[in-house]
Amino acid sequence: MSSDATLTSKGQTTIPKEIRDSLSMKAGDRMTFTLMPDATVVMRVKTKSITELAGALHKKGRKPVPVEQLSR
Repeated sequence: MSSDATLTSKGQTTIPKEIRDSLSMKAGDRMTFTLMPDATVVMRVKTKSITELAGALHKKGRKPVPVEQLSR
């Protein structure tokens, strides 16, 4: 899928609707932009919060630790 967008004088642009819809993006979603060596820019939508990932990795026989109990 390919769409065009325009950069404003403030450095802002609008992600085309068909792209937003395909990625299920909504207002407030965060993204990261990575500049590749060949000048390609990769945009990734951050869809997971740390609380959603809590307990995703655990060892067998061990109880997951609640996020609130993790040390900083």
